Amino acid sequence: MAKHIDIVPTWVRIIVGLLALANIAFGVSGYFDSSVLFQNSQMGIDLASLGAKYASYEFAARNLAIGLALLIVAGKGVPESMAIMTITRALIEIQTIVIAIATNSFASGTIVAVVLLSIEILVIVTLFKVIAKRDSN
Repeated sequence: MAKHIDIVPTWVRIIVGLLALANIAFGVSGYFDSSVLFQNSQMGIDLASLGAKYASYEFAARNLAIGLALLIVAGKGVPESMAIMTITRALIEIQTIVIAIATNSFASGTIVAVVLLSIEILVIVTLFKVIAKRDSN
């Protein structure tokens, strides 16, 4: 087994893998159902319109790409790569939270974003500690 895989705690790799699967699931579902992206919309968006479909496809592509990258880095176990991809995902959660604050529209998605961000911060801090410990040896 490669040395970098040995130094990353198993629970971190499992959590990153689960985050990957969640992104992949949202990505795939976004290609088939625009309501995944516009689920809480009260704006009267025509989900059959070309604009809504293209927005959904962009959402799907982004989530699928992040999910596949997370899955790859979870499998490889390289702490720097795992940290970078988890930071990318955390930045998206922060965006969701900031938008909720700016629009004063707190919903269940905001709570999920806060919970996921907390988990991602724990993973990132752990990975930075792993990197620092490895580099000090």
